[in-house]
Amino acid sequence: MSPQTSNSPIAERPTRVRYWVIVLAVTLAVVTYIDRVSISFAAPFIRHDLGLSAIQLGWVFAAFGWAYALMEIPGGFLGDWIGPRKVLTRIVLWWSFFTAATGWASGFISLTVTRFLFGAGEAGCFPNLTRAFATWLPAREKVRAQGILWLSTRWGAALTPPVVALVMKAVGWRHAFEIFGALGVIWAVVFFLWYRDDPMKNPKLNAAERTLLKESSKLASGHRDMPWREALRSRQVWMLCIQYFCHSYGWYFYMTWLPSYLRDGRHLAYGSTALFSALPLFLAGLGDPVTVFLSGRLAPKMGVARARRLMAYIGFSGGSVFLVVSTMIADARLAVWVIGVAAFFLELVMSQAWASTMDVGGKYAGTLSGAMNMTGNIGGALSPLTIGYMLSWTDNNWNLIFYVSAAVVALGIVCWALLDPVTPFDAKASASDTVPA
Repeated sequence: MSPQTSNSPIAERPTRVRYWVIVLAVTLAVVTYIDRVSISFAAPFIRHDLGLSAIQLGWVFAAFGWAYALMEIPGGFLGDWIGPRKVLTRIVLWWSFFTAATGWASGFISLTVTRFLFGAGEAGCFPNLTRAFATWLPAREKVRAQGILWLSTRWGAALTPPVVALVMKAVGWRHAFEIFGALGVIWAVVFFLWYRDDPMKNPKLNAAERTLLKESSKLASGHRDMPWREALRSRQVWMLCIQYFCHSYGWYFYMTWLPSYLRDGRHLAYGSTALFSALPLFLAGLGDPVTVFLSGRLAPKMGVARARRLMAYIGFSGGSVFLVVSTMIADARLAVWVIGVAAFFLELVMSQAWASTMDVGGKYAGTLSGAMNMTGNIGGALSPLTIGYMLSWTDNNWNLIFYVSAAVVALGIVCWALLDPVTPFDAKASASDTVPA
């Protein structure tokens, strides 16, 4: 029989079993952001029912961010060590319980503790999804997969305000969190039954797809030999982490204080608040396919590293500028559109940053992405807390919040100017690629 016949592995087309990993990741991303963002829309009602001040609400928002940040590296490291299957199943079940428990809070302390434990549970989610992508996808599909993933998070978050509004209207904010918690339990069961850490253990892959995944599947073996000294000396690692701090500081406003800003700062009605809370998140989601498309077209001409830097420059610059522009607009609805444009530009950075963790991290992608996400969420934890204090100290001066966020976001440009986003950090690097420990 000729080697080119349809029965030959050379002639047959690869099956598409690997794409189910993207489907599972997208589904989880939507659930993650529904669970995470729902509290921002429910915040005015929680604040009223539990008698919370602006500073107390800031601490509630920050509790999630601090726990999320602290547990990111352990979560990513566990994924590198024992595999995403066991780690993701456990953390999704954990955070789903505390999502439901948010509705059981009786006051400031119980709500803060619940959100802290919720954040500890969610930590490790995206590093482990990144680890799964690194193992299950060939190199040319990884950036696109990250773009799809982050598009789904933003649109999942965009759908949250109107969904939460409907659910809360029907059952109240307490029972709404119980319903959202149940979604994660369903996902965890499906994932555990289907997913395998090594794609080669899935019998539905044909020979052609196995050949396609031959190199990436080598990353499936667990390990505990993270070269921490080299990572701490790597300029790549530091710049990836710091740029994500800058990004997350600006981004967390959309996930925490945006509905309160629309209601208290722009005086929009309840129905309009639900609609316009979704708009910036929807526009942000559009940034993901745009950055994947543009970087894909630019990379063959200028190289992957330069293409990623260019998209990051545009993203951080646009995000910073449009945050400032929004403070100059009197019309509330137009201002929300401008804030949404800022979110769109910020999102141009996301896929580039997470794809870079796969290239720079290699078999340590889970741990490195955990480190990046940890640093980012330190910024994310500081952002809502700082906003709470600024509102309290300045008699609700929302413009100052945008000026500070714009300044922090702009620092991300410097980080990308110093970042090599494609070379593995554990490769033999030149002295210019490292900073003193």
